[in-house]
Amino acid sequence: MTTAPIFSNHGCRLNAYETEAMKELATQAGVDNAIVVNTCAVTAEAVRKARQDIRKLRRDNPSAKLIVTGCAAQTEPETFAKMREVDVVIGNTEKMNPATWAGMAPDLIGQTEPVQVDDIMSVTETAGHLIDGFGTRSRAYVQVQNGCDHRCTFCIIPYGRGNSRSVPAGVVVDQIKRLVNKGYNEVVLTGVDLTSWGADLPATPKLGDLVMRILKLVPDLPRLRISSIDSIEVDENLMQAIATEPRLMPHLHLSLQHGDDLILKRMKRRHLRDDAIRFCEDARKLRPDMTYGADIIAGFPTETEAMFANSLALVKNCDLTWLHVFPYSARQGTPAARMPAVNGKRIKERAARLRAAGQAQVARHLAAQSGKTHKILMENARMGRTEQFTEVLFNKDQPESQIVQATITGIAGQQLTA
Repeated sequence: MTTAPIFSNHGCRLNAYETEAMKELATQAGVDNAIVVNTCAVTAEAVRKARQDIRKLRRDNPSAKLIVTGCAAQTEPETFAKMREVDVVIGNTEKMNPATWAGMAPDLIGQTEPVQVDDIMSVTETAGHLIDGFGTRSRAYVQVQNGCDHRCTFCIIPYGRGNSRSVPAGVVVDQIKRLVNKGYNEVVLTGVDLTSWGADLPATPKLGDLVMRILKLVPDLPRLRISSIDSIEVDENLMQAIATEPRLMPHLHLSLQHGDDLILKRMKRRHLRDDAIRFCEDARKLRPDMTYGADIIAGFPTETEAMFANSLALVKNCDLTWLHVFPYSARQGTPAARMPAVNGKRIKERAARLRAAGQAQVARHLAAQSGKTHKILMENARMGRTEQFTEVLFNKDQPESQIVQATITGIAGQQLTA
């Protein structure tokens, strides 16, 4: 009797995308009675949670082969190789290689190398594992870029993902055409450092070039969305698309990280506070219905109360709506881990204040939608999302995965009602 592999995903949307790809590879290779944990390395807490998950999965599945992969497995393979619950550790490159999964087939159990983690910096391509249709029935995610060439002082991810690699535009367009033919009404472009797309391709195109090409060559795609971007790297064509292409959704998630110039310099970011504010103002002038999300770190080393106040003020200065707040967590091997630390209780308190500011911004955004008519992509029979990615609840069933037009009648928690 065969048992389908169990997959446990940790971390970002890109990890979730790759977990779906691994499911396909494992199925094709005939892998069964296995557990695959796809780890995240963004914070020390993420690694701790992965270890907890591994122990629980082993207790619940004592006879299964347990495989650990992902960014934490890439950056610290010895941490997981030492765990008695773990059978095999594979790196981020290996997890996308069909030969790796062929080696996990039932007749080869016990013959697999326990640690398969090569030098991620030597990898030069990222197109080999594209899959069609990861996501819900309504929305698909397409990975167009992987890795990062920047070295922010707090970040371990480049050592887990390698240098930036781009999927050629033609490959991306062909995949999106297939997704549209399957009935998807929205596609989201994803990557580790999305605005670096194209830097390694011939003629070094920019992300805006890719967006314009998709919208031109896939005219039947109703909605295109882009995930987290670095605003300082936004190019002229992307701004043109924001201004002129209604099929590009008016919601951008920005990698801002902080609101104080000295902390931004210590983070080795490429923008200053005024750059972030200027970008948000410029994009909203081009698209008045634009909404922003943002990543912000609370309690970065050396952060004073005055410096934190600049981050808090940035929430209103940029009119941010959807905040991802990260209490700073030192990652061994990063320059920031050697900087003077902020007291842990103070970090938690500042993170809570940032989240409260974010909740106030969400409430303000929701209140402003009353009486407005939105085009809403239905994720299930009773819930969909506006073009700004706001959730809308319905009291009657709607056609799943379709775009419906409705007038907002009220608010329920952090959701709209229609």
